[in-house]
Amino acid sequence: MTEWKTLKKELMQDPEFKKGYDALELEFSIIEQVLEKRIAKGMSQKQLAEKMGTKQSAIARLEAGNSNPSVQFLEKVAKALDGKLRISL
Repeated sequence: MTEWKTLKKELMQDPEFKKGYDALELEFSIIEQVLEKRIAKGMSQKQLAEKMGTKQSAIARLEAGNSNPSVQFLEKVAKALDGKLRISL
């Protein structure tokens, strides 16, 4: 994750990249948090999926940003990672 954070910091200097990133900030934040928590727990995508009662491909799609997960799905992810989903306005 450290490599990504370093690269992200460099890329954010480009106004066009920053504009695109900012438009997808919430999605990227969710992906980053899921990845960090899963890796910190030493879990594979398959292990997380099994704990949630879903397929590994669903976790892969989430982490790749290729899905539009429901709040219910994100709650299951949070619970499986011993976390809590929080949404604020």
